Amino acid sequence: MVKGIHNFSEIGKLNKVLLHRPGKELEALTPSTIERLLFDDIPYLKVAQEEHDKFAQTLRDNGVEVVYYVQEAAKALSEPSVQIEFVNEFLKLSKINSKGLNSAMSSFLLEMSPEEMITKIIAGIRRDEVKTKDTTSLMDLVQDDYPFVSDPMPNLYFTRDPGACIGEGINIHHMHTEARRRESLILRYIYKYNRDFATEDNKMWYDLRDSYSIEGGDVLVLSKDIVAVGLSERTTISGCENFARNLLKNSDFKKVLAFDIPESRAFMHLDTVFTMVDYDKFTIHPEIEGPLAVYEMTLDKNGDLKFKAIKDELHKILAKELKVPAVQLLRCGGGDLLAAQREQWNDGSNTLCISPGTVVTYERNYVTNDLLDKAGIKVLTVPSAELSRGRGGPRCMSCPVNREDL
Repeated sequence: MVKGIHNFSEIGKLNKVLLHRPGKELEALTPSTIERLLFDDIPYLKVAQEEHDKFAQTLRDNGVEVVYYVQEAAKALSEPSVQIEFVNEFLKLSKINSKGLNSAMSSFLLEMSPEEMITKIIAGIRRDEVKTKDTTSLMDLVQDDYPFVSDPMPNLYFTRDPGACIGEGINIHHMHTEARRRESLILRYIYKYNRDFATEDNKMWYDLRDSYSIEGGDVLVLSKDIVAVGLSERTTISGCENFARNLLKNSDFKKVLAFDIPESRAFMHLDTVFTMVDYDKFTIHPEIEGPLAVYEMTLDKNGDLKFKAIKDELHKILAKELKVPAVQLLRCGGGDLLAAQREQWNDGSNTLCISPGTVVTYERNYVTNDLLDKAGIKVLTVPSAELSRGRGGPRCMSCPVNREDL
């Protein structure tokens, strides 16, 4: 068992990863709920679980310890006092304002074991599961057609986003959408109370209680000195600044690079268009190369953030920052625009590097996978007919906790 957070790169040998196996929360997705729950389509749960199991087994077969959200959270909630603290925070974040419903849901959850509680919270709590004894609010009487009093969390199998393990610490993210903020709350309790996951020496660089949104798909640990952050549809400039200030003041990291990417559903996070696969190689979606702007954040002699726009071609910027002779950008879909758009929609650029030059990808992105193979990258493919319906790839589905240093 690997203990504690240690992550100083995107490509070092992956020792431990946090996943979530999709559960009944996916069966809450219907044509009337998918927009509210941030999905474009309705995956078939049985096949999605089979595909996720193959993904997890591929990681295990390559020496990675795989741990899961539900079990790690259950370990964190082993003490009754912590369970009560968690339930109170969860209900507050869920905006359960009726005293009667709040009390009924608290009793409903605290009667369960920690593992059952977390599983139920992720799956969603239906109106017909919780009965209020006393009417204390009009909310207790008014009925509508929506079946849940607490929304399910179908996006949680993308464990990259609620948090990011960076160096010897972690970000607990303030997610952009309310639909996902309770995911970060679970991770916060794993960090606070599960000493297998995080030791007392591991620090927090960002807290979900901070005011500005930032998400893990926008955070890349380029080296022991540099972290990259995407300014995207989901990560704000203010969130990026707050993170950079906290990280640079309280760690040995020297610099944060901000990558300004176009805001769109297709380019949701930086890692949907740009990932590191080797010491000197990156995958990239060709449509962002032109509009991509890069900015540097460092600390001045007074400990305040200072900013600089970096004017150069992306491959030259990366080579200089990583101190390598040259960087190769491997374009998703090759030179074919249609292939690039199709495979980027199915996360062709969203690779999970598990050691230098070895990546896990979706098998459906065969054009990009062939390009990686020809560039000398070892490609481990996993099926994704159902998993890809959630708009996220192998990097999105994984939260690396511990990597070997390069």
